[in-house]
Amino acid sequence: MTTLWFVLVLFMLVMYVLLDGFDLGAGAVHVFVAKTDAERRMVLKAIGPVWDGNEVWLIAAGGTLFFAFPVLYASSFSGFYLPLMIVLWLLMMRGVSIELRSHLKHPMWATFWDAGFFVSSALLAIFFGAAAGNVIRGVPLDASGFFFEALWTNFDPTNPNPGILDWYTVLVGLLALAVLVTHGANYLVLKTEGALNARARRMALAGWAATVALTIPVTVSTFWLRPVMWANFGRAPWGAIFPLIAIGGLVGVLVCLLRHHERGALIASGAYMAGMMVSSAFALYPRVLPAVNPAHDLTIHNAATSLYGMTVGLVWWSIGMVLAAIYFVFIYRLFRGKVSPEEGHY
Repeated sequence: MTTLWFVLVLFMLVMYVLLDGFDLGAGAVHVFVAKTDAERRMVLKAIGPVWDGNEVWLIAAGGTLFFAFPVLYASSFSGFYLPLMIVLWLLMMRGVSIELRSHLKHPMWATFWDAGFFVSSALLAIFFGAAAGNVIRGVPLDASGFFFEALWTNFDPTNPNPGILDWYTVLVGLLALAVLVTHGANYLVLKTEGALNARARRMALAGWAATVALTIPVTVSTFWLRPVMWANFGRAPWGAIFPLIAIGGLVGVLVCLLRHHERGALIASGAYMAGMMVSSAFALYPRVLPAVNPAHDLTIHNAATSLYGMTVGLVWWSIGMVLAAIYFVFIYRLFRGKVSPEEGHY
């Protein structure tokens, strides 16, 4: 049962990254691909109907973590308190920027909120990537299961008391930004036409090149920092399918962009992200939060709730997922196709 909940929490996090990832990426590229006020409004119209619904997956994943792995929830939310507050403010800044931009017809007003949308989207991508880097690198958990990290210390990931930011977590953050830039630009290619479409396609190609360039050092440094991550692939060679999905997605993005297969490029960038996330989770299993001292690792065994709680939770989780699936299928079918200048209030 604990393994099942490990998979379910991972599924919700992957869904969040796939769905909110493209609107985060669109925010990070919109000041570069949209040159006029009309084009920037087109970008907002492309994500407007879905961006806030996509964030439901993040809230749902946090709620699921609370009842399935309460020790992990308590430890993470206290240890990562400062970066979580930064992420919360960035999420609010992003939402406010989207909603207030068109409330006043003045160039300075629009430029201010465009800058807010760009900065908050780009920083969120970097912070989410750095958070993933912290989980892979390990945190200074003590015997009671709690820890504290400063925002940075000496930028050395091998430090017994590392900070949130070091050269490794920053590197993972930059990879996350490159990936979401590619994913967001692919989404804009799918949803727009004309000059905006052409610039988004060029941005997706640039993001793809940056992703390739950063994937190699991140992969090498990950196995250098945590060589134990090879172990699960040795015990269960079938797990190699996950990194192969990531590689296939990376190749697929380039092929689809060059062949102008817009939907295929978006699916391929999603496959790369899903493949990388599941590969990392597969390598870490059964750990849910590795510690600098391996004796203090939080695993699915010492961080999970009772069997009764997980069994009852599975019933309610299943009902919630059916409702969420109906909502998302409906909303994405309703807003499928290219956006037009006439629709929406942005």
